[in-house]
Amino acid sequence: MAHDHKVLDALDAAKTQWYHFTAVVIAGMGFFTDAYDLFSISLVTKLLGRVYYFNPNSNTPGSLPPNVSAAVNGVAFCGTLAGQLFFGWLGDKLGRKKVYGMTLMLMVVSCLASGLSFGSTPNAVMATLCFFRFWLGVGIGGDYPLSATIMSEYANKRTRGAFIAAVFAMQGFGNLTGGIVAIVVSAAFKSRFDAPAYKDDPAASTVPQADYAWRIVLMFGAIPALLTYYWRMKMPETARYTALVAKNAKQATSDMARVLNVDELAVEQQKPKPAEEEEEEALERRRRREEEYGLFSRQFARRHGLHLVGTTNLFQKDIYAAVNWLPKAETMNAMEEMLRISRAQTLVALCGTIPGYWFTVFFVDVVGRFAIQLGGFFFMTAFMLGLAVPYHHWTTPGHHVGFVVMYAFTFFFANFGPNSTTFVVPAEIFPARLRSTCHGISSAAGKCGAIVGSFGFLYAAQSTDPAKTDAGYPPGIGVRNSLFVLAGCNVIGFLFTFLVPESKGKSLEELSGENEDEEAAPAQSNQQTVPTDLSE
Repeated sequence: MAHDHKVLDALDAAKTQWYHFTAVVIAGMGFFTDAYDLFSISLVTKLLGRVYYFNPNSNTPGSLPPNVSAAVNGVAFCGTLAGQLFFGWLGDKLGRKKVYGMTLMLMVVSCLASGLSFGSTPNAVMATLCFFRFWLGVGIGGDYPLSATIMSEYANKRTRGAFIAAVFAMQGFGNLTGGIVAIVVSAAFKSRFDAPAYKDDPAASTVPQADYAWRIVLMFGAIPALLTYYWRMKMPETARYTALVAKNAKQATSDMARVLNVDELAVEQQKPKPAEEEEEEALERRRRREEEYGLFSRQFARRHGLHLVGTTNLFQKDIYAAVNWLPKAETMNAMEEMLRISRAQTLVALCGTIPGYWFTVFFVDVVGRFAIQLGGFFFMTAFMLGLAVPYHHWTTPGHHVGFVVMYAFTFFFANFGPNSTTFVVPAEIFPARLRSTCHGISSAAGKCGAIVGSFGFLYAAQSTDPAKTDAGYPPGIGVRNSLFVLAGCNVIGFLFTFLVPESKGKSLEELSGENEDEEAAPAQSNQQTVPTDLSE
């Protein structure tokens, strides 16, 4: 089985070249779309409330009822969790490439359908929106394990972490684009269909055309996904899947020689092997397939059990807190409120989210995954406490800028920390035949945190005073105590980090133990051929 190793060793040692960057863009555009689709909903939630839940007798603009708001914000995360588990498993069964196109087309169709949500009542529109966003989430979920696995299996070991992190970093540009598109749409509608503030004329503050604004913002997410579909279909299957799972080293060599300029692969292609050797390798492949351990086997638990637990830490996705640095809703019309919310998200993306992602890209192969994840959790805890302890100070007039700066730093260290490393590491440390499945499990556990946040934070952050809660919400623990809870989650993540091995500079086979399997196989085979009767 040395032939397998020559293909993979050549990939590990290959110089960084143009196709590596092409693969980053092809896989990264999926994540660009993922981030756009998942986070654009937060830009239009307030507008949905004004359009569909207007109450002429209320002093405040219409807002989504608690159960509807939780569903609209959280249903895509539920779909994402399901997609991570299902498509992660399918990626190991059918191959990365076959499943890659399915997830993208599911995203495109669901994204367009979300903007076409229909119904004759507000609840019917919200129900169809939630239905299509669930399936959008399923497609997005499949993109996580497949993109990470494909990039890890294409890359060389010297810059592998940077390339996987670069794919994930495209989320930052997705967030930024979501904010920019929402700014452009809301500014255009505000200019063309100007309206009075809610307090001046509640009914006229939301123009009928506002119903088109949120649909345009949501449907725009289909465009980048469509643009990359052709290139995804042109990508060959990864050599590691073909060689180690499909057991076809010759095809793996041929596929990689088409896209990567590796001398060793070209030499390997020119050397035909004797028929006896081919037959012997076929028997060996069959024997090894029978001995391979599965996901729920004792062997997997012994080798990778702690790794799987360590990469499934409950990473709570930060959700916009109720900060008072935006004007009160009743002093604005519908499109102005959407414009201001979009500008706020764009500012946080520019100052915290995008720099955090790209710091990881530049440093992940220098200082290693372990140090970045540990430091990220530490500083996130520190900044969360920095927001929570003097919370009343931050919410008094004149201190809102300080709050935004501190809040941006939590995003910076989330992305120059666990948000990126928990995407990179699971793509490196598991065996090829289980890599996509295990990455799906790890990602799904992280998405559980987002679901807890989407459904729970809306309630938890409500004031403890029943008179100060948002319409329809019961009293909660308040924003300050919610920030303490988030800080506690970060401490747990800090401790889980010690279960994860450092993968910097090592080959995927060395990390997963597949090298040991390869070396053990010939030894066992030789032992079986030794005669038991010495008289022979």
